[in-house]
Amino acid sequence: MIVRPLYMQKLFDFKDNPFIKVITGIRRCGKSSLLKTYIDELKHQSVSEQDILSMNFEDLQYDGMDYKALNRFVLDHLPDGTGKVYVFLDEVQRVPQWEKAVNSLFLNERLDIYLTGSNAYLLSSELSTYLSGRFVEIKMLPLSFKEFLDFYTFPEGTGIREKFASYVKFGGMPSLVSCDFDETKTKQVLEGIYNTVLMKDVLSKNDVKDVAVLQKLVLFLADNIGNITSVNKITQILANEKSIPSANNKLIEKYITLLKNAFFIYPVGRYDVKGKGFLRSLEKYYVVDSGLKNFLVAKVSDTGRLIENIVYFELLRRGYTVSIGKVGDKEIDFIASGGNDKKYIQVCERLSDETSREREFTALKNVHDNFEKIVLTTDDLYTGVTEDGIKVVHVVNWLNG
Repeated sequence: MIVRPLYMQKLFDFKDNPFIKVITGIRRCGKSSLLKTYIDELKHQSVSEQDILSMNFEDLQYDGMDYKALNRFVLDHLPDGTGKVYVFLDEVQRVPQWEKAVNSLFLNERLDIYLTGSNAYLLSSELSTYLSGRFVEIKMLPLSFKEFLDFYTFPEGTGIREKFASYVKFGGMPSLVSCDFDETKTKQVLEGIYNTVLMKDVLSKNDVKDVAVLQKLVLFLADNIGNITSVNKITQILANEKSIPSANNKLIEKYITLLKNAFFIYPVGRYDVKGKGFLRSLEKYYVVDSGLKNFLVAKVSDTGRLIENIVYFELLRRGYTVSIGKVGDKEIDFIASGGNDKKYIQVCERLSDETSREREFTALKNVHDNFEKIVLTTDDLYTGVTEDGIKVVHVVNWLNG
């Protein structure tokens, strides 16, 4: 089992602190494996087996357990003494009213509590009401490119650009490691993940009346990653294509919210750099993993948008809040903000075309502040620093830096 240091460090940063650690993320991105690795490290640090209680609610032995039974089970399994006990509740949202049990258990100062969940409802208003200010969320994503390089074994002599091409194509879901880049096996695994997300995290607990409409919406969003759009525009296009029976904005908005809550898609708002405010309409959507995107809609012409998709999630991993920039009639792919730091980032697969260079650089030149401005590309010929101070970096070097 390979350690994922970014998330392990976050867990240890809050170890024994008076916060419930809540690990969220799409199914199969590695949350359960992270807990197992963390438990192994606790044992390595001399935490006794009896001081660790781990429950995975996907396991049928806990089927039918309610919040009262959960609370009683944990308390009944506490060892004698006054030492710290580490409690891990994996996919805890499967327990009805689990918030009440966790709230009660949190009152016991012996317990250091860790939760995982594959749906944003885990941090719904109910949990916030019970545990306001007492939990910290650790947002988990599929493998970064650096993690991808660690997870996979490549044939001797495979160059890093070739490895990056595999990352763009297959994505970073950890369970694909066993497929060894076999396209048939990979498709079967990704299909299983996709169907599980839809069945368990979108359909099972929500009033979705038309599954066909939901699936057509998913295909549309996957086919349009990185394109500026709106709920109204999506509705009109699907209605015109007869993919939905009528132009119903509320229905499409509801389904987008469900997909967002399942950590499958990520909407990104637009920020007017000159007006210094967010725009109410128009945004972009990104799919959490390029492999899942390619499973749904695979196009040779999509490489540039897939790279943009990858850059977006890498910025999230690095702790940035990300928006799309509008500068007059020009667009900046990403404004990444974190603390006192800000970066303006363009993503362009090829810069050999003069029109592409003009488009990407002009928007950045129109931003008159001293924050870093970067163009990420796969075009080695144009890397370096322009006379305007814009850094042009190969995306592989940036991801692996």
